[in-house]
Amino acid sequence: MANAASPNPDEKLVRVFDTEQESEALVVRGLLESQGIESDITSLDAQQEILPGVGGTIILVREEDAEKARNVIESYRRAPGSDETAEIEISEDSADEP
Repeated sequence: MANAASPNPDEKLVRVFDTEQESEALVVRGLLESQGIESDITSLDAQQEILPGVGGTIILVREEDAEKARNVIESYRRAPGSDETAEIEISEDSADEP
């Protein structure tokens, strides 16, 4: 998934985030990019016969951006509702109107 916001592969990259949900990795990558931190997403799909249960997605950033990236990720994890889905309340009254 390389794009203009990916670090140069020749630079020293460090792992700052991992998840089994690619969608969560994409959200975190967006948060990092909004803070000016370039990142790269890598898939960890190990062969299940060798390492069962190992897989997922990791985010790599430049070594000099790692501390800032971890702070952004920690803020995301502490944010209220970051682990919850939005709920929409539907009023029964509006369903009866023509």
